[in-house]
Amino acid sequence: MDRGAELAVALLGIARAGAAYLPLDGHAPADRAATVLKEAGVGAIIVGEGPALRSRPLDADPAVPRFTVPEAVRADTPAPDVRVDEESPCCVGYTSGSTGVPKGVLVPHRAVRDLVTAPVHGDLHADDRVGSVANTAFDAATWEVWGALTAGATLVVLPSVVDVDLQRWTALIRDEGISAMLLTTSLFHMVAREAPGALGSLRLLFVGGEQLELPAVRRVLAEGPPGRLVNVYGPTETTVLATYFDCTEASLADRTRVPIGHPVRAAEIHVLDDALTPVAPGGVGELCVGGPGVATGYLGQPERTARSFVPYAASDGTRGTIYRTGDLARQLPDGAYEFIGRVDRQVKLRGFRIELEEIEGAAVATGLTEAAFVEKIGEGPSAKLAGACLAPAPGVDVTAELARRLGGQLPSYMVPAQWLTLDTLPLGSTGKADRRHIGELIGAFASAQEQRPGPAGRSADAVPADALPAAPLAVDPVEARIAGVWAELLGTPDVSASDDFISLGGNSIVATQAAFRLSELLGTPLDPTDILLAADLAELAGQIRAAGVRV
Repeated sequence: MDRGAELAVALLGIARAGAAYLPLDGHAPADRAATVLKEAGVGAIIVGEGPALRSRPLDADPAVPRFTVPEAVRADTPAPDVRVDEESPCCVGYTSGSTGVPKGVLVPHRAVRDLVTAPVHGDLHADDRVGSVANTAFDAATWEVWGALTAGATLVVLPSVVDVDLQRWTALIRDEGISAMLLTTSLFHMVAREAPGALGSLRLLFVGGEQLELPAVRRVLAEGPPGRLVNVYGPTETTVLATYFDCTEASLADRTRVPIGHPVRAAEIHVLDDALTPVAPGGVGELCVGGPGVATGYLGQPERTARSFVPYAASDGTRGTIYRTGDLARQLPDGAYEFIGRVDRQVKLRGFRIELEEIEGAAVATGLTEAAFVEKIGEGPSAKLAGACLAPAPGVDVTAELARRLGGQLPSYMVPAQWLTLDTLPLGSTGKADRRHIGELIGAFASAQEQRPGPAGRSADAVPADALPAAPLAVDPVEARIAGVWAELLGTPDVSASDDFISLGGNSIVATQAAFRLSELLGTPLDPTDILLAADLAELAGQIRAAGVRV
């Protein structure tokens, strides 16, 4: 089911019936959706019909009943007398986390209620028009739907940036009178880069999902910012939000990073060591979250639940359950919390313990790039650090200067040996940077450099052709042009006719760019959904040829 009014009706109907809803990612591979449906043991599936029916096929057990949303319900139809307690599950949100293994997070009614009740981080009013842009499988949709409806506000379903270009999409925010939104950090960064003044008509803007970069925020603040710009932090396991920080020129003065801020409403924030003992203010420890927003646990995974959701007694004697986020943080002198990195991204190199996020933050702080990613490549004596950075503009290689500046700021063992330049940032289906795909690109690039040593900073375009994996020769000229555009945008030199866009790391934002470039290159209109829904490159080429295109 595509996003729209019928989807909101479906969610309300499921909750009113006392059931829990499980949103599927419509852009995920079919086998992942099938795995989620089987693991969750769903009792029914609600699908769209007509224009609301997604064209991507759904691989599900035919024995599971399927329903559609009725067009109308008689006014005298009695509502079911169903009662649920606050611990009953309202929804199940699947997240892969850092391990890549799907986990179904059980979110109870109390957690959703806490999310939308008297929020100090930014309240909604009855006259607000809340922009709905999140992939339904992304937990931001929880805030969009229940935040708007419980406030008596209007929920306005906006097209994704996959459906319209960025200029028209930002114009819709103004034309539709949108007053409140929650954007993924990566999408905010893209808007800040291309149209920093486009968000000034908003009364309230939340940004969350990844580390918010200071240069992007300052660019938006300088171009006429929203009435309130709030950096928010919170894993799915804490029901969308756990902390917030108001971004203003004054609050960001003399800072080098944007903090994740202070606890939302009744959330409890703890920075603990390995023994779950509080770390002194200023010290780095694992960020743990307690309070009514914490989920119940993982569906059907008691051992994993026991590891992540643990009993905790605070210093004031209160007891409860905390969620171990796996994120590293510290409390700043002003009481705000700052995200440092991931526990599972701490590496050891030549006897030194290194926080990869510290290097990434230092790279962004140079002002040469707005996004950086660093990985440890190899083990033992041959191990090294390699990174990828987002080019300030397509084709601009700043890696040599980046390596030079980092060499003057960081110890030598923390300076990556090689840098790969990315013209565009690969994103996952929820709009976050696809770290797994970026890590694969870094690994492939580092391997190619091993075969052909060169300077520390180089871009993918600068690598000699014989140093990279050879892409299969595309005999068909249409396929060749598609492969060329995909390779450039996705940062991979190996694109074949049997590849599909999503498996290569593509997403809705990059599909918009690919559609624009191919339309210009081939002289025919091409919709981003054509790229996303094509089974592979060959099928897309066939559709283009069927439209009469000849190269």
